[in-house]
Amino acid sequence: MSESDMTLVQRGARNRRTPYYEAEQRHGPLGYTVYNHMYFPIRFDTFEAEFEALLSDVTIWDVAVERCLEISGPDGLRFAQLLTPRDVSKCAVGQAKYVLICDRDGGILNDPVMTRMDENTFWFALASSDALFFARGLRNAYPDLDVTIREADVAPLQVQGPKSKELMRDLLGEEILDLKYYWWRRGDIDGIPVVITRTGWTSEVGYEVYLLDTTRGTELWETLMKVGEPYGVKPTGPSDIRRIEGGIFNWGADMTYENNPLEMGLERLVDWDLPQDASISLAALRRLKDTGVSRRIVGVQIDGQPFPALNFEKWPASKNGARVGKVTSAIHSPRLAKNIGYCWVPVELASEGVTLDVESEWGPRRATVTPMPFVDPDKQIPIS
Repeated sequence: MSESDMTLVQRGARNRRTPYYEAEQRHGPLGYTVYNHMYFPIRFDTFEAEFEALLSDVTIWDVAVERCLEISGPDGLRFAQLLTPRDVSKCAVGQAKYVLICDRDGGILNDPVMTRMDENTFWFALASSDALFFARGLRNAYPDLDVTIREADVAPLQVQGPKSKELMRDLLGEEILDLKYYWWRRGDIDGIPVVITRTGWTSEVGYEVYLLDTTRGTELWETLMKVGEPYGVKPTGPSDIRRIEGGIFNWGADMTYENNPLEMGLERLVDWDLPQDASISLAALRRLKDTGVSRRIVGVQIDGQPFPALNFEKWPASKNGARVGKVTSAIHSPRLAKNIGYCWVPVELASEGVTLDVESEWGPRRATVTPMPFVDPDKQIPIS
């Protein structure tokens, strides 16, 4: 029985297929998960082979599951600002920003890329949490705001890797190479309307292509695969190896609504000079800044034999026999020849060189707190 045997999945329309689902079947997907109530292909080859393709060539990755929360209307800017402690007015039309959607206690509800489509229209490409419902609920607390909240019918694909620029140039012409990191523009690919952003979830050079006519998913997929043939294009799932190397967090695994930006080391995503009532989370975040936090997430190297896969559950971490935290993500990096991951610890154990005992799925291991990102700490690769 194939790993992707869909007879193992309960049938029904509650979980949706992406516009690229039919085209993907020709490449033998080896598994799916459910993400934002949609089927999400996790891989087409081994994790190591897909990692190598990402580092060496160009990969196509179906991320239509990153559903876009659209905030629009005359008060769209003001409402978008309520959701995040990052100053959205500093995001120009045509630009994108990584932001955190935070609740009134400072807890992180989602960590999307936000694109400003016009003066009062914003797209938030969501991680797997029901932030759309949160936004619609929040609107009830501000009945005087004239705002429309919906899920935009768009479907992003990621085109990632060192040869992504050549592929996009062949599709859209030389001018696409002028697109700056975290900016976007409209275009068409063989008559298919799209929005192209210089973003990605890989820490590599790359683009995201937002399909605006979701009836044409197969056409867009096949066009990308055909044009990408000279560059060794391959379909992949998410590269957890590369995202952990690059210090990218996964909402639901590495953080939840119980965590806040200060614990995550993401204070740069909070604009402290905003008026306190501009964002629902600012008052709580200012209190946390004043009092300090008691725990942090840190990078760790973990000894022993290479892990055969990404961890399936969160592992207990102990110090001197007492449980002190948990490993949230861990995997083996072939490039570094090390097991690497993230671990929650008390702040007094968050210093480089601290050792912890970890109960992994593959037996007891020793973890050492290590600076992250593990690769390219200045984040120069994706900007290049």
